[in-house]
Amino acid sequence: MGELIDRDVEHLRLLHIGFYIMAGLAGFFSLFALIYIGLGAAVVAGVFSQLGNSSNAALPAAAFGWIFVGIGMFVLLLGLTMALLLFLTGKNLQQRHHRTFCLVMAGLCCLQVPWGTAIGICAINVLNRPSVIAMFKMKGPPPLV
Repeated sequence: MGELIDRDVEHLRLLHIGFYIMAGLAGFFSLFALIYIGLGAAVVAGVFSQLGNSSNAALPAAAFGWIFVGIGMFVLLLGLTMALLLFLTGKNLQQRHHRTFCLVMAGLCCLQVPWGTAIGICAINVLNRPSVIAMFKMKGPPPLV
């Protein structure tokens, strides 16, 4: 039985590191939305007004720029929120708290193909083991290994 517990502790340790890495990647790639925000702000400011100055444009340049800013802000907010949730999942796995939250985030992580899918499926498999469920139900700090 001790061998199963050691295996579960090791798998949870690897999973929490994996979720931290996924959080870092999600946070980094969400910063690319700043390019959209910058381009939209440049259009609103009139930097590109010299290019293609057509009087019969269906959409004014300022509105087009604000659309870019809005899309960029939405993607940035969504990406940073996902990064925060992935970080909290790694922390909860490390401390063995909030198993249901970890399962939900493992399912959402499966949408990030290919690495998120691998980590999400592994997390679901590990979190559904009876010995891991018992670890999450124990009160007090997790054992140090």
